Amino acid sequence: MIPTAEQFDVVVIGGGPGGYAAALYGANAGLNIAVVEKEKVGGTCLHRGCIPAKEFLETATVFRTVAGAKEFGVQADQPGLDFAASQARKQKVVDNLWRGLQGLMKNRKITTIKGTGSLTRGKLVRIDDGTEVRGDHVILASGSIPRTLPGFHVGGRIVMTSDELLDLEVLPSSAVVIGGGAIGCEFASMMSDLGVQVTVLEALPKLLPGCDDDIVNVVARSFKRRGIDVRTGVKVEGHEPNGKGTTVHFDGDSVTVDAVVMSVGRRPLSEGLDLAGTAVEVDPRGYVVVDERMRTGEDGVYAVGDLVATPQLAHVGFAEAIVAIKDILGERAVPVDYSRVPWCIYCHPEVAFAGPSEQDARAAGLDVVVKKNAYAHNGRALIVGEPEGMVKVIAEKTADGRAGRILGVHMVGAWATEQLGQAYLAVNWEATPDETGHFIQPHPTLSETFGETVLALTGRGLHL
Repeated sequence: MIPTAEQFDVVVIGGGPGGYAAALYGANAGLNIAVVEKEKVGGTCLHRGCIPAKEFLETATVFRTVAGAKEFGVQADQPGLDFAASQARKQKVVDNLWRGLQGLMKNRKITTIKGTGSLTRGKLVRIDDGTEVRGDHVILASGSIPRTLPGFHVGGRIVMTSDELLDLEVLPSSAVVIGGGAIGCEFASMMSDLGVQVTVLEALPKLLPGCDDDIVNVVARSFKRRGIDVRTGVKVEGHEPNGKGTTVHFDGDSVTVDAVVMSVGRRPLSEGLDLAGTAVEVDPRGYVVVDERMRTGEDGVYAVGDLVATPQLAHVGFAEAIVAIKDILGERAVPVDYSRVPWCIYCHPEVAFAGPSEQDARAAGLDVVVKKNAYAHNGRALIVGEPEGMVKVIAEKTADGRAGRILGVHMVGAWATEQLGQAYLAVNWEATPDETGHFIQPHPTLSETFGETVLALTGRGLHL
């Protein structure tokens, strides 16, 4: 039992990516840290988000690979699916990572307190079992939960969110995915590859809002070719359960399916933090308001991760945690540049980007030079049977009409998420195509596509 009001250098409320990153980073710097977590450390990302979803997407990749094996001269029967086995493998991966994270925290002498924490005056954190701990500093990292739409009661069988879908032992035969953003496209892609008849309903005019149009078009063509029915610019009006499934109504049309997967975003989990007696400000959408160093309006209290109105990405939570801890330590804390963070979407084909799209750059009044390079021109893409893809580089146009600093790099295709690193560095170091094109790309690799694209922006490309 933790003694009432035991003192720590930092108390973190929430053990997800933002919370545990703050604890690990701070402990490495010698801070005495407590983490209050109501379930298991690792948060949504490890237990109900990033890791489980990508495990199932990898199941879909293996299924596709076996189904297309004859094209490579490998004689194999058409694959069947035991989704319960994939579920068991997913849980094994999650449990291994969770045990490793627990071990890291224990080795760094981080105190983990099970329970729901709330903040009172004087940086006192009250646990729901009645105990209290106090921090010289407090970091709020309570995360987020899935949003839903009015009239769609989440029951886990017919209407489900990512939480319920990732716990299934058997996939439905047909499903409507409401929301065509990153999460919706990942689930639609995974389920379609594994034999589910999928319809995607998106309120905005295109899939993957915020992504570059050329990149989205590649994903949309792939989805259409694979039989995923995508309806954009539609308003979902409700649904009528029929016992076995439900009929979803939208814009005067309807579709009857076994299941509905809600993928309309996530909302911050701020209401349980009991912030009314503090100077911490919460905006009308429920996000905790912070400055560039993650400081709230309450002295010594910080907020990171999905709790603040920044990109809801685990790696952004990591970066914000480091900023907060550095500020606590009195070190120089470089604020996160949210306009240049790396984004990865793991549908098939994968999407990865850093920096603005061509449309956003032009809308911001920038004069740009753009170069695109198709995967179909890349030897490795043809070897692995993945010619569907593209790399697009957006550079600022200089006074002499040449390509200056690289503003954005947008990729779609096989392993795009694993190739983004060099593009992310080019964008964030404000490198030019002349500088980036100087570096050698190994051959034959998919990464050559990026190298060829920046080389072409110098005006002296080899194959482009």
